Amino acid sequence: MKAYLERAREHDEFIKKQQFEYNIGKRHLANMMGEDPETFTQKDVDRAIEYLFPSGIYDPAARPLMKPPEEVFPTRKAAEFDEAGRPHHFLFYTGKPNFFKLLYDATETLQSLYKFEDKVIRKKEIPDPNAKLELLASVWITKDELEQSLVEKLTDLEYDNFKLVMERIVSSPYSYRCKDFIEKYRKPLASQRFALEIPKPSYDQDGRAFITTYECLRKKARGDVTIRSPGTGKITINGKDLTYFHDVQSREQVIFPLIFSEMLGKVDVECNIEGGGPSGQSGAIRWGIAWGLRSFVDKSMLEAMQVAGLLTRDHRRRERKKPGQPGARKKPTWKKR
Repeated sequence: MKAYLERAREHDEFIKKQQFEYNIGKRHLANMMGEDPETFTQKDVDRAIEYLFPSGIYDPAARPLMKPPEEVFPTRKAAEFDEAGRPHHFLFYTGKPNFFKLLYDATETLQSLYKFEDKVIRKKEIPDPNAKLELLASVWITKDELEQSLVEKLTDLEYDNFKLVMERIVSSPYSYRCKDFIEKYRKPLASQRFALEIPKPSYDQDGRAFITTYECLRKKARGDVTIRSPGTGKITINGKDLTYFHDVQSREQVIFPLIFSEMLGKVDVECNIEGGGPSGQSGAIRWGIAWGLRSFVDKSMLEAMQVAGLLTRDHRRRERKKPGQPGARKKPTWKKR
């Protein structure tokens, strides 16, 4: 017991020391970049590291980084009992006190919703449909994220039980009363943040705003896309109109980002594309148009485009043929005898 408490104390002292060194390093980094150390955020730290220590290594784990100690070192539980051996937590002997405390709180929340529903029924009232909790744009946190939050290892069955009881809470017509408790264990579908800041458009000699997206890639196709606003909906691909593509599917791929963002007929699009076939070229143009429209749409539309997958680059390539078989996956018929 004394050894356990000693290790917990040593861990706390180690984290304090690492936090102190991190704060000193952040101040030095801010001074090197000529910025105010008091307003130097983690985003500024990452940007400074990328500027001062450029790296072409593709593996993120091999790149230089500077993060707070709580993000670098794994979280450890605090001392769970005092020097006399009495546990602090009333669910200590379950082996997973944090998880079962979560289920206990969820059950208490569910019971309170049932009581409130009974009270409303006795008054012969109906739930307000406008107050219904909307969770279409979010999902439950993953098992790994829940384990990290609770600092406890969970089995698949325990994670399923957690989702089951939370779904019962959400299914209640009065779930909006415990919105904070529910959203604590959900994450938005559009949680992916853009690594690059959205560029501000430039202006041509006619006073029209324009933005050019380079390196539009898909399979073997390479190109660039320029969007001009305001426009009349004109689309130019290698000096031709949309009939540059003979098949309807490729044309739909090109105009889909404009239709989804309600910008069709409001901007002009100029594309230069080479390499690959119609599928690869239309996919590259589609991504370039969607990436350029970021500068002309609001935040809500930007999140909707992210959820729809318009801002995610498609890295799929044709799988190579394997030796000894007719194609990439196709194999000769296997016969036992």
